[in-house]
Amino acid sequence: MLDTMLHVGTLLAVFVFYKNEFINIIRKPFSKLTFLLIIGTIPAVIFGLAFKDYIEDISKTGVTIGWEFLLTGLFLWMADSAKNGYKRMDDISYKDAFIIGTFQAVAILPAISRSGMTIVAALWRKLDRETAAYFSFLLSTPAIVGAIVLQTKDLLGGGGEEISLSALLVGIISSAFFGYIAVKWMIGFLRKNSLKPFAIYVWALGLIVLVFQFTGKF
Repeated sequence: MLDTMLHVGTLLAVFVFYKNEFINIIRKPFSKLTFLLIIGTIPAVIFGLAFKDYIEDISKTGVTIGWEFLLTGLFLWMADSAKNGYKRMDDISYKDAFIIGTFQAVAILPAISRSGMTIVAALWRKLDRETAAYFSFLLSTPAIVGAIVLQTKDLLGGGGEEISLSALLVGIISSAFFGYIAVKWMIGFLRKNSLKPFAIYVWALGLIVLVFQFTGKF
């Protein structure tokens, strides 16, 4: 339940940040942006449903997270070495959206960064840095809604420990507040800064996790 509510908070943050875009989608539901988001979400739906049980199992054990951190760092480093693209929002094609969505699907794995992978894919598809981050976070909304729906379905099945309303409210408010700050900061950061510090960070984190796992201390 807490995990689901944290997703709700993150979703609220993205809705607030992109309020103008979502207002336009409501007014023009058959716009190009609507179809870009739909096409970009299809790979995650297929991957998530096909490997749901496997992903849940490895998420519980954490056996793969060290390697996934290393993989995320590799993709971030490689993408940062590419030249800044030229595509803006109006230039994004349906093929671009599908490829970026495929990278988002890979990020269903527990320690693969969703925003990191989608930004990497967007940069490889020649989107400029700001647009890459912009579209990445916008694409997160259908994925988050899907996660909420799946988790709510499981919750309705019963089981689990009870959690207080106050704890849920704190979780929603904090995830919404810091989620908004993270989105705003990241888009501004990518305009002029490198992704390599993030790559180094997740490499270090991945190595630490692997050391703990191989020594039996984690």
